[in-house]
Amino acid sequence: MEIALGADHAGVALKREIKQLVERLGHTCDDFGTDGETSVDYPDIAERVARSVANGAFDAGILVCGTGVGMSIAANKVAGIRAAAVSDVETARLVREHNDANVLTLGARTLSPGRALEIVEVFLATAFSGGRHQRRIDKIAAIESHSTNVL
Repeated sequence: MEIALGADHAGVALKREIKQLVERLGHTCDDFGTDGETSVDYPDIAERVARSVANGAFDAGILVCGTGVGMSIAANKVAGIRAAAVSDVETARLVREHNDANVLTLGARTLSPGRALEIVEVFLATAFSGGRHQRRIDKIAAIESHSTNVL
């Protein structure tokens, strides 16, 4: 698989460990930043990764911020993205099998590095099961295609 990686300043160290794991597992990855601990805005990185997955340049994305939630919210604004903030291995498996999640978001401040790496490994190893779940994914896509922002 080809993986797009990104992190804000809170997730830089964990992103480096994830990159090593992804490559050790035989996948390729591109790093969309950031590379230091100077404060950056996570929506900018989430958008770059999400758009690269949505346009088919990458099979999946992995984003890291303090909690994983901000990255998830931002990534999910891109059409075609199903980003999930995950904090345990079982959820990592289920978001792939049932929800066909294509972006994983993790919290560097809420997960130990060991747990985060376990989650990444399960996420990458799990396939979408299709079947009845495809109908639900199609409904999500229909909601997305009919949505308009109203102020």
